[in-house]
Amino acid sequence: MPNFKSGFVSIIGRTNVGKSTLMNSLVGEKVAITANKCQTTRTAIRAIINRENSQIIFIDTPGIHKPKTKLGNTMLETVWQSVPNTDVTLFIIDATSEKIGTGDRIILDKIKELKAKTILIINKIDLIEKGKILKIIELYKNEYNFEAIIPVCSLGNESNELILEEIEKILPEGPAYYDKDEYTDQTGRQIVEEIIREKALKLLNEEIPHGIYVETQKMKFRKTAKNENIYDIEATIYTLRESHKGIIIGKNGSMLKNIGMYARQDLERIFQTKVNLKIWVKVKENWQDNSSIVSKFKLK
Repeated sequence: MPNFKSGFVSIIGRTNVGKSTLMNSLVGEKVAITANKCQTTRTAIRAIINRENSQIIFIDTPGIHKPKTKLGNTMLETVWQSVPNTDVTLFIIDATSEKIGTGDRIILDKIKELKAKTILIINKIDLIEKGKILKIIELYKNEYNFEAIIPVCSLGNESNELILEEIEKILPEGPAYYDKDEYTDQTGRQIVEEIIREKALKLLNEEIPHGIYVETQKMKFRKTAKNENIYDIEATIYTLRESHKGIIIGKNGSMLKNIGMYARQDLERIFQTKVNLKIWVKVKENWQDNSSIVSKFKLK
């Protein structure tokens, strides 16, 4: 019987290349929120996979971008701090980019500098002609000695297993860091905040989501009059401007109701119990440059 292996795997790449989608697919649970918008992931989120002979802890990181605020700088710091402190790096690129763009070049240079053990994942190959896949593989092979290069068209059992097997080859021998029934180290409050923010990202227009963050004020478990379990949860969405507050609330509260409805559905599935969710919207100007707020997004 092979010796047990365990270790940490950082997932890095430009914004919207599929990092969080990959992690959720590998774990088989919704750990990181996803949306087709930049800066969906703001902090490092850990997800845990328990296999017969290994425990793999994934760290999903924010996408590489040009920072304009203290929050942006903190997000970039999180990416670069995660790589040297993990056993394996998954570098995800978009197959539709035929050349190595600025963001991917920055990541490549950092990987070279750290001599990181890296697996290259070429995502979305179903969107390009087959002949171009080999050119992309050759392009990146000439850049760095990757441990493996794995093209994927859609994330599923076959490609997931291949990725996990390649990771296991690199991991060191060691004990499990987490209990076998755990799949994330996020607290209940963090999960609530991320789920609410995801629904806002998906329902609001392009400008507003970058200027919001969510805080959970209350999480209390109780029994109803019918002796049913229920979670009372109260949270606040903070936004940068008064004009944005009105848009988040919507006409007659319609937008906020939709955000709350979709968030509650996800939270009931995650917590396996009924949820009574109340959400408020408040304005907090320039919060992205507020050190005390931004510090919550730092790598722990």
